[in-house]
Amino acid sequence: MTYPQTLTDKERLLKAIRMRRDIVEMTHAAGSGHPGGSLSSVELLITLYYEFLKHDPDNPDWEERDRMIFCKCHITPAIYSILARVGYFDPATLTSFRKLGSDLQGHPSRFYPKGIEMSGGSLGQNLSITQGVALGLKTQGKSNRVFGLSSEGDLQEGQSWEAIMAAAHFKLDNLVLLVDYNKLQIDGHCEDVMGVAPLDKKFESFNWHVVRVKDGHNFKQVRKGIQKAISLKGKPTVVLAHTIKGKGVSYMENQAGWHGKAPDKEHFEKAMKELDEREASVHKKYS
Repeated sequence: MTYPQTLTDKERLLKAIRMRRDIVEMTHAAGSGHPGGSLSSVELLITLYYEFLKHDPDNPDWEERDRMIFCKCHITPAIYSILARVGYFDPATLTSFRKLGSDLQGHPSRFYPKGIEMSGGSLGQNLSITQGVALGLKTQGKSNRVFGLSSEGDLQEGQSWEAIMAAAHFKLDNLVLLVDYNKLQIDGHCEDVMGVAPLDKKFESFNWHVVRVKDGHNFKQVRKGIQKAISLKGKPTVVLAHTIKGKGVSYMENQAGWHGKAPDKEHFEKAMKELDEREASVHKKYS
């Protein structure tokens, strides 16, 4: 099955609930992982993988594919969920996440599962690789697009800004960077730890196009933002998507403590109940 495809509003909402179930189930089963930033990225990943990214799970090394490179690499619950749900591997293996002998490591490896372009872990490094891949494709005259997913944590690293500067210098208009802008990191509010605001003005000063998405959980706004980003020419584009850490699980929302903490049995059951209720509401709305 090749992508992009077109989803209905109901399909988008149900896929978001399914991904959030995966994220909670995986981290609970493992007893570890990063649910907060995984949950905040759900709508961005669904929109990108189903409706914009040119890729083929049956032919992962397809030369004509677009490249998707994760800069915020700790969100493997979300990465593995979206890859499994679009067909790169069997979703039944998701609950092996972080367990001894599992291929689903805590940080992504480019060797498995298929669909991961670059291994990662240390913040800042993969944005340099993202612009390097975009430069390589552009130099070869290829039309493939390169997408990256970053965070404020990545943008606290000096290496990221070297990559941002280089991408503008080489006029990499085949590069779109999405920033999952949820305002929190493991130690608290990003602006208290190491402020990165104002990101829009910083990217503009580095000669990037800037697309602002007010609500990164609103599918219509996310689709409109990505569509605009890929239409802009002459220089790279960043999509600043304002999101909520822990989105979709009430007790995790806007709580830095859930950056890297797995839900216990009580919290797991509470999250599943909320997601059950949300799914029933979607079915009722579109019945």
